[in-house]
Amino acid sequence: MLDRWTRWVIRRRVVIVAAWAVVAVLGMAASVAISGLLSTSLAVPGSDSQRADIILSRHFAQNIEGTFTVVVPFGRASKAQLRSLEDSVVRATRSVPTAAVVQRKALEGVLYVNVATSLNLIRAADQTTMLRSALRTQGISDALVTGPPAFDHDLAPVLAHDLRNGEILAASLAFVLLLLVLGWCWALIVPLVVAGATTAGAVALVFLMAQHMLMVLYIPNVIELISLGLAVDYSLLMVHRFRSELTLHDEVVDAIMATVRTAGRTIALSGVTVAIGLVTLFLVPVPFVRSLGAAGLVVPIVAVLAGLTLQPALLSFVGRRGVRSTGVRGLLARSDPLGGQWAKVARATQRRPRTLALAAIAVLAVIGAGAGWLQLTPGSVVAVPSNLESARAIQLITNHAGPGIISPIQIVIDFGHAGVAGGAVAQRDRLKLATALLHDTEVFAVAIDNQMPFVDPTGRYEQLFVFGRHELGAVQSQQLVQDVRDRYVTAAVLPPGSRVYVGGAPAQGVDFLNSVYGEFPWIVALALVLAFLFLVRAFRSLLLAALAIVLDLVSVSVAYGVVVEMFRFGVGSRIFGTYQVAQIEGWVPIFLFAVLFGLSMDYEVFIVSRIREAWLVSGDSKLAVIEGLARTGGVVSAAALILVAALGGLVLGHVAGLQELGVGLAFGILIDASVVRAILLPSAMAMLGRWSWWLPNWIARPLRVTAAPLEFRKRRP
Repeated sequence: MLDRWTRWVIRRRVVIVAAWAVVAVLGMAASVAISGLLSTSLAVPGSDSQRADIILSRHFAQNIEGTFTVVVPFGRASKAQLRSLEDSVVRATRSVPTAAVVQRKALEGVLYVNVATSLNLIRAADQTTMLRSALRTQGISDALVTGPPAFDHDLAPVLAHDLRNGEILAASLAFVLLLLVLGWCWALIVPLVVAGATTAGAVALVFLMAQHMLMVLYIPNVIELISLGLAVDYSLLMVHRFRSELTLHDEVVDAIMATVRTAGRTIALSGVTVAIGLVTLFLVPVPFVRSLGAAGLVVPIVAVLAGLTLQPALLSFVGRRGVRSTGVRGLLARSDPLGGQWAKVARATQRRPRTLALAAIAVLAVIGAGAGWLQLTPGSVVAVPSNLESARAIQLITNHAGPGIISPIQIVIDFGHAGVAGGAVAQRDRLKLATALLHDTEVFAVAIDNQMPFVDPTGRYEQLFVFGRHELGAVQSQQLVQDVRDRYVTAAVLPPGSRVYVGGAPAQGVDFLNSVYGEFPWIVALALVLAFLFLVRAFRSLLLAALAIVLDLVSVSVAYGVVVEMFRFGVGSRIFGTYQVAQIEGWVPIFLFAVLFGLSMDYEVFIVSRIREAWLVSGDSKLAVIEGLARTGGVVSAAALILVAALGGLVLGHVAGLQELGVGLAFGILIDASVVRAILLPSAMAMLGRWSWWLPNWIARPLRVTAAPLEFRKRRP
């Protein structure tokens, strides 16, 4: 089937290259327009915080993600001057559709005004420039605007700038590494062309998805850099195999078909393994995480499609002369890989498997020890570039009034009937609840009243603002949300039929973490089961599939440890210029697991597929390991370095969450390719021996594959 497909591609190679050129143009156009469709919303459908937000939006014309905060330092001012300043801010807010001032406070020489709107995050972010301009028009030149919409607006150009720099860095390093491994030849540009087409295709598809579902602001940075690295990996594997097949075939077409039959099949299997981890993210009932899964899933699909269409078409143009290196010969040009360094490493693992495996495990345990100190935050308003206006406003408030002022907890009470909120009983109960909250050491202030914006026009709903002493994602703020829900609201005496919802940004963050990590064990379990069944079919081995799962979990655990050590404890943070924070952003570990699980399995598939080819010929497990690792170790190492280079664009950016993801993926891939797959895998296979290739009937039959008994059966030529 693959042979017929390859012949069809080669016959239509001009059309296929032209089609991918059109995809590239569409992808470039999409990359320009996509930023206006992206969001950083952490809303959790059906959660307590979302129910509160729905009431606030419908009955108070405000919502968490559409609320601005205007911050104005006024120094020493009279009451009249302060009142005039407040009036000027209120007039400026009229430039924003549906805007309403819901809070005004003057603390320590700083006026801050919460301006709520009924707009969603994307539409509210578009109004940021208008609000800032209106404040200047009112003569308030030193006013600063922050809040979720302002952050969304301010981060977009930073992410775009980081992405451009990251792409330049990734492409430059990829070219240098390809030159080192392939030498100076026409085939050198094939991986770069395939990577460009893959990246463009992925962006175009994400742009289409963004028309119909929430897509996270970080997605272009993530998918463009990962797709660039993954596509170069796949293409390099095929170019390397094509060069080998040319020595065995007289016709270029035959060499291309053999390449697709072997390396093409491998990248297809690899693409499925990458997709498995990302598919499981659809189990999470949070649009933020699902959008990451959907966008990430596009990458392996487009990469495999390009590898099976554009790649053979380009190889047919390159031909035999195109892979001959001149000048710079290339590290993979060795005629006898069995005499190279990777063959020596493989022989060492076969001679002393237990010693090397124990040494590798000890090293990995030390590197990954930091995973035990992993703490999560739904998001941080401090780990962003300090020169942004929204960040400067946060810093001003924090210095004068504390970080909790900017993001209060909002307790919303539904009394069930109109007019109840303004009655004497409701006022008494409200005061009791506020008094109880003020006795909590984590509560800075509580704001209550019996008129708008505290009570809606019908008198059915009311809200209380609870200001904590820490920023919204801090451990203390998360605990305060739980205490408000479990202690204070539960103990509150309210009229019969009343319902209470705890919302606001801190509560939304808690609901986000609870929802995501409540599903995380199921995500891991499903990914493991799907990957195991798939690998049993791919490897025709029960124990190798189980070993691959274990090694993947080792790589992911070590990556978590590195992220914690660098970002929480500052190990190497000065070298790489990363933030040092108290907590890791909540979306990072789950997405890191999904992506790294698949990418780590990538290298397992590359190596074991080649080992299996050798074993089917010789029947000697140790010789097969040596030959397979000798022939794939170099190209896998090169592929890993190229992918790490692509991820450098995330590490060197200016957003903490993307830095954390980039560090986790980069170090996880490096450790996986250098220690896990180069030492632990062959050492374990040496200890398993012939059992490596055992597949009993009771597993083979339901999976519809041929069983593999312990007796070797040589493959027929």
